[in-house]
This record gives sequence, C-alpha cells and structure tokens, in this order.
Amino acid sequence: MISQQQLTLFYNTLLNSEKYDDYCPNGLQIEGNKEIRKVAFAVSATKDSIEQAIMHQADALVVHHGLFWKFHGPKTLTGAFAKRVFPLVKNNINLLAYHLPLDGHAEVGNAAMLSTLLDCTQQQAFGEYKGFPTGIKGILKQPLTVTALTKKLEDILNHPVILASTDKSQIINSIGIITGGANSEWQLAKEQGLDAYITGEISEHDWHESQESGIHMLAGGHNATEQFGIQALMVKTQQQFDLPCVFISSENPA
Repeated sequence: MISQQQLTLFYNTLLNSEKYDDYCPNGLQIEGNKEIRKVAFAVSATKDSIEQAIMHQADALVVHHGLFWKFHGPKTLTGAFAKRVFPLVKNNINLLAYHLPLDGHAEVGNAAMLSTLLDCTQQQAFGEYKGFPTGIKGILKQPLTVTALTKKLEDILNHPVILASTDKSQIINSIGIITGGANSEWQLAKEQGLDAYITGEISEHDWHESQESGIHMLAGGHNATEQFGIQALMVKTQQQFDLPCVFISSENPA
C-alpha cells in the first residue's frame, strides 16, 4: 500500500508533467482514496474502462486521455460525461491522466515504446509543442520495404494500418513517430529528411499531400498507437511500488 500523494508525485516527477503547457490538466484529475492498494491503467477514461476499474477494485485509474480538456470548456455533469465522473466519485477511485508528457517521454513514452518495438536505433526527440518533445525519430536496425514496415506495424499494433505511399517497394531507413492525432506532422518528417512517418490518424488531404511530398505515411489508429506508453508506465509502477496492477484494453478501432 502507498499513499495517493506518493503515486501522484512519482508520475509527476518521472514524466516532468508540471512543465508541460498541455491541452489538459496533467496529474490528479479526480481525487479518491488516500490509500492505494491496486492501480488500473487504460488509454482513455471511458465508461468501460471506469467500470472495469471498479470491477477490479482499483483505488486509482491511470490513463493517457483523461476527462478534462481545454477545448471542451465548462461542462455540465450530464449525459456521457456524468456516466464517467459519477462512478469514479462514488467508488472513491483516483483518476490520474498524463497526455503530452506520456507521448514524448524518452523512456516510457508512446513513441519511444513503439520505436523500440520497431527495432529503431539512435532514438532522438522528434516533434515539439511549446518547447517539449511529442515524439521520437530513429533509424531501423534492419531497413525494410514500405510493404514490410506496414506489415510489421500491423502485427505490433494488432490493427490495420492506412498507408499513403507511391512506391511500396522503397527501402525505409529512418522514421519519425508521433502517436495519436498528429496527422500533419508528416511535414516535419519531410523537413528533417526522414523516409517515413508513423502516427495514429490520417486525414483525406494528408493522405494525398504526404505521398505527393515524398513521405511514406502510416496511420495505425489513435488508440492502437497509444497503448504502449501507459503499459510501460504500469511496469514502472510495479517496479517502484510492487503494487497489484491491471491493464484495461479497448476495442476502439479508431
């Protein structure tokens, strides 16, 4: 057992979260039990992940996508939002969320973990939001054709990949990765002379413009590309505190 304060301080320090100017508040979003005996982890704080956290009798739910976003503005506790907030409060479950700090972290970040799974070497910070990195770039240990890279990414993600490419036989050596909804950052990959760009989502115009600009763009799904950072954070938690932990997966196809 540890305290709520210990857990929050550990994440805030590890992820350097207080220095980020993010789209949301990072850290403790809903206050629950002061004593933490079990922690649940999920990509997003959804009705389903919250219900599963309750089922697992977790004292805290740690997510990448929390409940409060600046672009939402003030929200009433009604509808779908209420169905997320009230069960957490009723069951005294702490909700902790880490958005950009978990995207760009060099060790447990979403992009760093995906880069490692793809066997990338020479990993460096890639992307930037208000002074802080949002992704990772690297060199494939074993260069792959566009087709082979797409297949490898699909196997890792267990999710279909949308590919924008004019030559699937071209050899890929260098990759930039920003997970989630970083559609337009293929332009940064182009500016830095990288061969390919991996993210979660792709728009109609980016599908055209990326390949017309000579960048092979692979979109593997927002949820699918952002599952690994939160799992790495779970492992860190187990190593640091020896607490029972559980990962709650999502069937979200987007």
